Amino acid sequence: MSPSLPALVGLVGLCLLVGAVSGGITATSVHSWYLTLTAPPGTPPNAVFGPVWTVLYVMIGVAAWLIWRRDGSADSRRRSALLLWGWQLLLNALWTPAFFGLRSPALGLVVMAPLLVLAILTARTFRPISRAAGLLMLPYIAWVSYAAYLNAGFWWLNRGG
Repeated sequence: MSPSLPALVGLVGLCLLVGAVSGGITATSVHSWYLTLTAPPGTPPNAVFGPVWTVLYVMIGVAAWLIWRRDGSADSRRRSALLLWGWQLLLNALWTPAFFGLRSPALGLVVMAPLLVLAILTARTFRPISRAAGLLMLPYIAWVSYAAYLNAGFWWLNRGG
């Protein structure tokens, strides 16, 4: 077995764990509180989120693995890139408890803004090390941007309640 295979499984597994925990937190609110909210235009059906996030979590896990397995003299650059990746994943993990767990679109937005910035910075930092890793982050950035729009819309349309 290749020594990098456990790292790939671990990084993808970590991302999928974030998704699974987030899904559990979401499930408690999505059939009650969330249904009472006015949704912004372009809100997809709830069934879309799970499959999309699953694919994105696999992609960002693979992106981190591509950086992790790179050899060379740029170890500090790799460490910095993976540290950014870890911080954005932490914020990703915190968004669901903020929005759904605490039922606070405003707090979700407070978490979402730096998440989006860190996701962009991560992709920019990944690209010189591994073009493929940088490209794998782009669909995630697009979806997080869309999620930021949705979060802002939920906050704006429901701020009086």
